[in-house]
Amino acid sequence: MNATAFLRFAVRRAVEMALTLLVASFVVFGAMYLAPGSPASFLLSGRSASPEALAAVNARYHLDDPFAERYLRWLGDVAHGDFGRSLTYRTDVSRLLADRLPTTLLLVAMALVLVVAAGLLLGRIAAVRGGATDTTVLLTTTLAVGTPSFVAAVLLQGLFAVDLGWFPSSGAGDGFLDKVWHLTLPAIALALYLIGMLARVTRTAMLEALDSEHVTVARGRGVPERLVIRRHVLRNSLGTVLTTGGLVVSTLLVCTILVETAFSIGGIGQLLELATTTKDFPTVQAISLVIVALFMTVNLLVDLVLPLVDPRITLGTRGAAA
Repeated sequence: MNATAFLRFAVRRAVEMALTLLVASFVVFGAMYLAPGSPASFLLSGRSASPEALAAVNARYHLDDPFAERYLRWLGDVAHGDFGRSLTYRTDVSRLLADRLPTTLLLVAMALVLVVAAGLLLGRIAAVRGGATDTTVLLTTTLAVGTPSFVAAVLLQGLFAVDLGWFPSSGAGDGFLDKVWHLTLPAIALALYLIGMLARVTRTAMLEALDSEHVTVARGRGVPERLVIRRHVLRNSLGTVLTTGGLVVSTLLVCTILVETAFSIGGIGQLLELATTTKDFPTVQAISLVIVALFMTVNLLVDLVLPLVDPRITLGTRGAAA
């Protein structure tokens, strides 16, 4: 691969990501003003207020300033790590994110490990063994795909936390190992749907690779079957599997809201749910922007890794060359 072309592509994708994030920031900020009622009425919690009190609120939050001026001021603060103050918690939003984001990232990381490990394993087993094993995997993954995260959370919580008492039913724990123990059930609930999806994607990609000409040639040359599967089938399927990376991470970030609420974990997912309910606009804006940034970062990494994993993939595309 041409290093200069790859570097040029990486820079272009980074610039595109920055511009997309800028547009997303405008949408996130502007969405506050699409909600019914004025921002001042939410800040006053619906209480009737004198003109003086209303004017004080407008002055404090610059609500009388032109929209463009408010947006640029907010964007400048965000660029310096200042997301404003939470209207509910009366503290800096950046501090709330710093306290809660690590828990959510650990939960997403644990779920992602489960998705990749179980999804690739089940997909490989189904494609290679076929027959009754393939049917069993298809039925199992269909059940997993059809089970929403919040339903899985309730079922896992009831069985393994309440009935059997193997895991805690709520909270995020203290210390790394305790956190892992507390987040095991939430991670499984979060990963279940995506395990089924990734297993089916892996199975389909490997079945297509098994029918390819180079696999037939490798087998004809007497290459051991395990090497054929590892070097020619699984490796050539990774490009297709990696293209789902952005979808997997975005789904994890969205579904964590439901799972964190069910298990009272206290990450940014539960914080977003509470902030939305209480009309805590600065917090909602900050979390929404962080989620968008994480999603776009993952997509950027996938685009950069794909050509390295599968040379048949052209820079800037997500499909294998024919």
